[in-house]
Amino acid sequence: MKLSTNFLKDYVDIDVDVKTLAEDMTNVGNEYDSAENLLNATNLIIGEVLECEMHPDSDHLHVCKVNVGKEILQIVCGAPNVRKGLKVIVALPGAKLPGGEIKKGVIRGVESNGMLCSIAELGLESKFLSKEDKEGIHELPIEANVGEDPIKFMEMDDAVIDFELTANRGDLLSILGMAHEVAAIYDKKVKDIDLTHKENSENINDSFKVVRNTENCSIFLAKKVKNVTIKESPTFIKNRLIASGIRPINNVVDISNYVMIETGQPLHYYDADTLDGMLEVRMAKENEKLTTLDEVERTLSKDDIVISDGKKAIGLAGVMGGLETEITEKTKNIIIEAAIFDSVKIRKTSKNILRSEASMRFEKGLDPNRTYMAIERSCNLLEKYADAEIVGGLVEEADVSLEGTKIDITCNDINKVLGTNIPKDAVLDVFRRLGFEYKENNEKITVLVPKRRLDIGIKEDLIEEVGRIYGVNNIEGKIPELPIKSGSYDKVTRQIRNKMVDLGLNETLSYILVNDKEAKDFTKDDTEIIPLLDPMTEERNTLRHSILPSLYKIYEYNKAHYNKNVSIFEIGKTFYKKQDEYGEEKEIACLMTGDFYLGVNKKQVDFYVIKGITEELLDYLGYANRYSFVVNDSIPGAFHPGKSAAISVNNDVVGFIGRVHPNKAKEEIYVMEINLDKLLSKKVGKMKYKEVSKFPSVKKDLAVVVDKNITAGEIATFIKKASGSLLVSSDVFDVYTGSGLEENKKSIAFSLEFGANDRTLTDEEISRVLDKIIINLEKQGFSLRK
Repeated sequence: MKLSTNFLKDYVDIDVDVKTLAEDMTNVGNEYDSAENLLNATNLIIGEVLECEMHPDSDHLHVCKVNVGKEILQIVCGAPNVRKGLKVIVALPGAKLPGGEIKKGVIRGVESNGMLCSIAELGLESKFLSKEDKEGIHELPIEANVGEDPIKFMEMDDAVIDFELTANRGDLLSILGMAHEVAAIYDKKVKDIDLTHKENSENINDSFKVVRNTENCSIFLAKKVKNVTIKESPTFIKNRLIASGIRPINNVVDISNYVMIETGQPLHYYDADTLDGMLEVRMAKENEKLTTLDEVERTLSKDDIVISDGKKAIGLAGVMGGLETEITEKTKNIIIEAAIFDSVKIRKTSKNILRSEASMRFEKGLDPNRTYMAIERSCNLLEKYADAEIVGGLVEEADVSLEGTKIDITCNDINKVLGTNIPKDAVLDVFRRLGFEYKENNEKITVLVPKRRLDIGIKEDLIEEVGRIYGVNNIEGKIPELPIKSGSYDKVTRQIRNKMVDLGLNETLSYILVNDKEAKDFTKDDTEIIPLLDPMTEERNTLRHSILPSLYKIYEYNKAHYNKNVSIFEIGKTFYKKQDEYGEEKEIACLMTGDFYLGVNKKQVDFYVIKGITEELLDYLGYANRYSFVVNDSIPGAFHPGKSAAISVNNDVVGFIGRVHPNKAKEEIYVMEINLDKLLSKKVGKMKYKEVSKFPSVKKDLAVVVDKNITAGEIATFIKKASGSLLVSSDVFDVYTGSGLEENKKSIAFSLEFGANDRTLTDEEISRVLDKIIINLEKQGFSLRK
């Protein structure tokens, strides 16, 4: 929102410079991007060209004698429209313009003491310039007084603040809204808007009607004016529109925009002679066509609101009017439409088709009182500046309350939330300055919040108002007086995070939004993905179903920056939909590729590295001897089918581990993901410790020949069952598939450690255990490698 301070001063008396005003507005929560004069130029003066001769050494430069009041200056000028008798804007030596400082100089041997200026050289945007101003210097009217300030003469001595407003403050998208905010800061009164105008003896209701055929329009008003004169707008209207960032066109169109900026209520003017006695608001038909004022044919959907003449669409409601009923130089009679449309519908339409100053205001919600105000203000200005004759009556279709919101509150409520001791008198003074009516009933204060403040609906909103208007800087800081103890909400999460970092992985924090095509790459279940209703980009249009797609994008970024050694993890939320139920789950995922460094040791990442990381984590959480890695049909398609496994705890799959499928990545990338909600729901007992045996253990190696589809885990299970309590550990140290073995066979070598806590095992005991293991393996159809 660009705020013209001259426009603002029509409604509230203030005498502060633009920087001070901008900072004071920031102190109550309204940030700004810039605060500066409309024209950023200094040391300017009105001059008159007394002589204009061609430069002796140029075919386009002129040597001018210019009267600036106190002296006559010689200035070299290259503008094609410079001539004797012209009143001009002169930048004196030392003047600072957007393009730099003006200095005395010599141009092709002729002395020049200043510059004759165009409006563009003073900093006005190109879209506001006339064709003449673009091609030459600005020509002032003959009544301009030599020696005076040209910016004041042109009534462009305005200052503009460009505010970056929060989404909930739609009321500040108007001069009146800004006036109420500024009045509250400086304790000033907001002046009434002039709505007076005459009406003839006719009644619009006798010849015109409005029809609401959609619930997405809560108020629909129309008035008629006759015999308007299309001409140039008054200077003050043009300049205030320019300061607000809107290009002036003619008096009628400019008044429509002027009232929108002033009241916040967009209006639309129709050439009454192009209508058939009615306006209808309805939903568009699917693929209905409409050519808008910018001469672009739009294809509409059934979610767009349109204005119709009863037969066809003539305007895109809340966004832009139609070309067929536009105001032209030949227009004499006008229908003024003022309405309020559903903000969500307007937002979607403007996003799909066109964003305009009007749609921006409809999106944030409007005060219906201002709808009536704006249509009357429009008649007031058309009567003054377009010679309009106002037809009596108002056509109205409305289903909306004009009353504000009543909120009960106490000073104790306010001080409890703000942590202050603001006295009751100060609280009531804030309500008075904001223009909120109130009634006291002992401690209770009933506040009537006017309809213009749609952002205030509950008492917490009122508390915020008190805090910001009373002044955050006036609130004394306090040290919290409450017992503080260590929390337990995310204790396990922090422990997991610390463990993964200790293991040598780096934590990431990625977007929870991914592309819908990759959302379920690393999952395989019957739940649905959750797409966004209004995504900002197709690359992030869906809530993630797994963390792994997010980690894979981080890997791709690192790869593109020549970092091939990636070991990362993330703890975060994933989301799903199952029938009509929505849910979210906490998960941990990690991705590893390239070289893995643990301390000073380096190892190429393979399946066993990430498996070891997973085992360390599960052991740390107390699930030792309760988990296994199994191959089954639940493994998602994005995993390598021969180098992946499901992670099972208590015979329940809680996650997956393995290599990313070669179809997705040629490099060897290994990933793991565990559903922490599912895992941690499995209770663990307190950690048990046992004394390290004082007696030596014995190690034996055993190589077993099995089919290639048999896993080492299955063999280890058989070994464990046959060994009983004497087996301390069993580790795979070799897998062989070379010569000497059948094509569909492999040899898995185990290192077996045997021992007891109360004695040294004898050779006979170890031999008996080994024999038992071998017999058990042979029963399963396995054989020993010779």
